Amino acid sequence: MRPARGAQPGVRPRRGLGPRDHVLASGPRALSDAELLGLVLDAGAATASGRALAEQVLHAAGGIANLERAAAPGLDGLSRRRRALLRAALEIGRRAAAVPFVPGEPLCDPARVWEHFRGRLPQLDREVFYAVLLDGRNRIQGEVRVSEGSLTAALVHPREVFAPAIRAGAAALVLAHNHPSGDPTPSPEDAVLTERLRQAGELVGVRVLDHVVIGRARWVSMATAGGW
Repeated sequence: MRPARGAQPGVRPRRGLGPRDHVLASGPRALSDAELLGLVLDAGAATASGRALAEQVLHAAGGIANLERAAAPGLDGLSRRRRALLRAALEIGRRAAAVPFVPGEPLCDPARVWEHFRGRLPQLDREVFYAVLLDGRNRIQGEVRVSEGSLTAALVHPREVFAPAIRAGAAALVLAHNHPSGDPTPSPEDAVLTERLRQAGELVGVRVLDHVVIGRARWVSMATAGGW
């Protein structure tokens, strides 16, 4: 017998139990995507109508991976209460997935940039550009949201990147932005922009150490890929 779609391989739900009891007895990984979403929409009641509605929602969204974007404006067929429950559950997941920066923490690995932004950037349908401010020993001072662009580009001017860095006395930057397509492969435009910002940074005395492109489930360090 094949496991339910979305259920964790090797975890078999106990017979005779409903989804709510499966969560308590076997853990949430034992449930399919529709069963999990049905529990959320029903606030734990796990009714047949909630499961059916969950299947409709997943179909309309194109799968659970696309649920964040579909839920942003609201989905047809969801009441205000269920829409609120869904958005709250998604926000909990986002916050649980992110690992916030700690001021003074050394930033030595681009994977740390992914850990920080993975709860915010992958689900967005617009490119959003951030600069992480670092001191002379590459310790985190803070972050600045530089710009929000379109489906395919974030409009960034060097002035918007370096002005807050200079005000904060930052010695270096790590840049980050998302690709709404989900593919973090840097575009030719990303390469041109990054080189432009690196050159501007040399002029104003604020080094650009890396530019991390965030995708749906992956990331690319342009410094590593380009051999800076």
